[in-house]
Amino acid sequence: MKNQKDSRINTRYSSIREYILYFFILAAFNGFHMWIYQAMEQQGIFETNVRIAINMLMIYVMVTAALATIIIGFVRERLMIHPLKKLSNAARNIAKGDFSVRVSPRRKDGKKDLFDVLIDDFNTMTEELASIETLKNDFIADVSHEIKTPLSVIQSYATALQNDSIKPEEHKEYTQTILEATQNLTALVTNILKLNKLENQEIISEAKQYNLTEQIRRCILAFIDPLEKKNIRFEEDLDEVNICYDENLLEIVWNNLLSNAVKFTNHGGSIFISLKTHSDSLQKFVQVAVTDTGCGMDEATQKHIFDKFYQGDTSHNVEGNGLGLALVKRTIDLLGGTVTVDSASGHGSSFQVSLKI
Repeated sequence: MKNQKDSRINTRYSSIREYILYFFILAAFNGFHMWIYQAMEQQGIFETNVRIAINMLMIYVMVTAALATIIIGFVRERLMIHPLKKLSNAARNIAKGDFSVRVSPRRKDGKKDLFDVLIDDFNTMTEELASIETLKNDFIADVSHEIKTPLSVIQSYATALQNDSIKPEEHKEYTQTILEATQNLTALVTNILKLNKLENQEIISEAKQYNLTEQIRRCILAFIDPLEKKNIRFEEDLDEVNICYDENLLEIVWNNLLSNAVKFTNHGGSIFISLKTHSDSLQKFVQVAVTDTGCGMDEATQKHIFDKFYQGDTSHNVEGNGLGLALVKRTIDLLGGTVTVDSASGHGSSFQVSLKI
């Protein structure tokens, strides 16, 4: 494959001025050599002492070559070795865990040769590594916090159950609380594993054609009990659509969007889900929208709604762990689709998923 020139490089590493400098340096040495040669010839040195003249000429050539080498080496040291040493020192500091290291540009005129582009790429890499390190630390802190909460509940109520004087109804309440905490912990670990798998997955496997309408209906049936408990009115408008995707991945999307809608819709509210197709001049799309009459979100919350462990409404923390919408976003990105949210505080939310057919 033929190498393509980097469009950011707008000047050469070795400019014409450097070659002119080398030319004049060597020309000056050669002129000095010719002057000595002519002086020796005029004084008849060649006739009187040829051996001495030859020795002097050899010494002159060696000195000339040495000086030229030193000067060229010094120039190359400044132009090549010095920036490489800076990159090496910076890389050594990064290897020790210091991601604040940056290498300053070599040129001051705003132009970029190969070394300047290399420095830019190095600084970009360092910024990405620092960002990844921050995300990793935040992720570990969030996971630790989320796991600590159900474990504390389990420990507290398990300790209370050791008291022989508790009443039967309290015993039942405590065991039910422990059961719910273990279920939340299981859901948290399961979602973490799913998200980790999706974030490291680049190739979609097991894509096959199936009926999307039937899949969504099956997902809806799984939420019949919570819908009835909260007396939520459910409506649907589903076209018959067949698509070719990984069915298991999309099931994650519909389950999390429906779960989110049920969780944030108050008693007596309503949820509406639609499945429609549309097309432009080049491609046909399927769009699924899940709309609820819940508490809604302000603009600040909408900016972070797909972040891991983010929960805008802290009153519902016990019902989730802030990973559902992160799973939705990662899954849809992996499938090459889009997911958007339209919401206003106090006026419900509508999540729209668009996929190519």
